[in-house]
Amino acid sequence: MAEIDEFAAGLLEEAKRFLERAQDTTDAIAINANLHAALMIGFGALEAHINAVCEEVSVRPELSIHEAAFILEKDVGLNNAGEFVTKNVLKMTRIEDRILFLHRRFSQAPLDKSQTWWGALMGALDLRNKLTHPKDATPITVTAIASALQAIIDALNALYQAVYNRPFPSINRGLNSLLSF
Repeated sequence: MAEIDEFAAGLLEEAKRFLERAQDTTDAIAINANLHAALMIGFGALEAHINAVCEEVSVRPELSIHEAAFILEKDVGLNNAGEFVTKNVLKMTRIEDRILFLHRRFSQAPLDKSQTWWGALMGALDLRNKLTHPKDATPITVTAIASALQAIIDALNALYQAVYNRPFPSINRGLNSLLSF
C-alpha cells in the first residue's frame, strides 16, 4: 500500500473514531468537538483517497493531457513548440466534479445521482462548507455526521467500483473504526 493510501485510510479511521467518541459521551462540548473533528477529517480522508486515485490514473495513456490536468488540479498551457503541456500551477476543482469525471471516464457511464449516498454527500459538503466558512453557528448532530461519513465511504466505494472494478477495501466495516483512542 502506498504511503498516501495508508494516510488516507488512517484519516478515515480517525474520522470514524471521532464519531464514536461523540456517541460515547453526554458532554455537549465534547460531542460538538468530536463531531466537528469527524466531519473535517472525514472530508480530508475523501480528498486524500481521491488524490491518490487521481495520481495513479493520471499516467494512463488513454487520458488526454487536459483530462490528466483536470484530475490533478493543474493548469494546461502551450510550450514554445505550440504543444499542450501541464503547468505546475494549481487549478482547483470541486470534489464532486472530480468524482463525476472519474466515474464517467472509467466506468463509461454517468454516475447515478439519484443514489441515496450522492444526496447525502452533497448535504455533507454543505455542512462542511458551513463549518469551514461560518456565517453563523450551524448546529450538527450525530445523525448528520454519521450520514456524512457513510456518504464518504459510499462515494469511495462507487469510485473504486468505477475505476478498479472492485469495492472500496474497508466498505464492510462501515462506520466502525479500528482505532481506540
